[in-house]
Amino acid sequence: MNYKQTFFKNTKIAYTDTGKGTTVVLLHGFLENSTMWKYLAPILAKKNRVVCIDLLGHGQTDCLGYVHSMEDMADAVHHVLTDLKIRKAIFVGHSMGGYVALAFAELYPEFMKGLVLLNSTSRADSDERIANRTRAIKAVKQNYVAAVRMSIANLFSEENREKLIEQIEWVREEALQTPLQGIIAAQEGMKLRKDREVILHFAPYPIMLILGKKDPVLNYEENVEQVEGTKVQLVTFNDGHMSHLENQAELEKVLVGFLKM
Repeated sequence: MNYKQTFFKNTKIAYTDTGKGTTVVLLHGFLENSTMWKYLAPILAKKNRVVCIDLLGHGQTDCLGYVHSMEDMADAVHHVLTDLKIRKAIFVGHSMGGYVALAFAELYPEFMKGLVLLNSTSRADSDERIANRTRAIKAVKQNYVAAVRMSIANLFSEENREKLIEQIEWVREEALQTPLQGIIAAQEGMKLRKDREVILHFAPYPIMLILGKKDPVLNYEENVEQVEGTKVQLVTFNDGHMSHLENQAELEKVLVGFLKM
């Protein structure tokens, strides 16, 4: 990928910028980076301008501190878009990228043309999730490689852990490039994040929520609840948390359709 860079608070932010048309900003998840969009970005860039940003402490973007709040990450995204003189965009956020997109929508509503939450949620962490993150931080400090390798397999539905061995290994290799500080800072930031369900109810732009029925990370039934009584378009895939790999063809079709709205 042909990376460009800018500096935000003396911190290097890496991104790619391809295609022409409506701007689509792709935001990766935790332990991922812009390479997660390698199949999708070229398809979307045929008719759109596609900007992929490595979030703080991930990919080729440096760490800003010891806690990367979703607001910090959103501010870094805003810096990139301002640098590129982009005034409006459709945001697609996978998992943590969705949390960042929601923080961005709250901080910079005038930039929003549309929002897709991919295997993500508008809700804050439950007490159980916060406890899980604290355990995960402890585990990654004790044995970085083992903790990262295990957490990646747990993102796929059980049947796909057999079928998609090569893809899982590739995701692991990318994840293992994430520095320890980046991992801990993101986990601490996700623990602190606010509930932003109100955006799903009142935003004036189109929103789509894409969920996996067998997502091991986000309970499907609980997450469907947040869009009841809203205009949010709900799309359900049959697999896990990694729809861009587990349901690649269906996801491409759904996103191309959304971008035509």
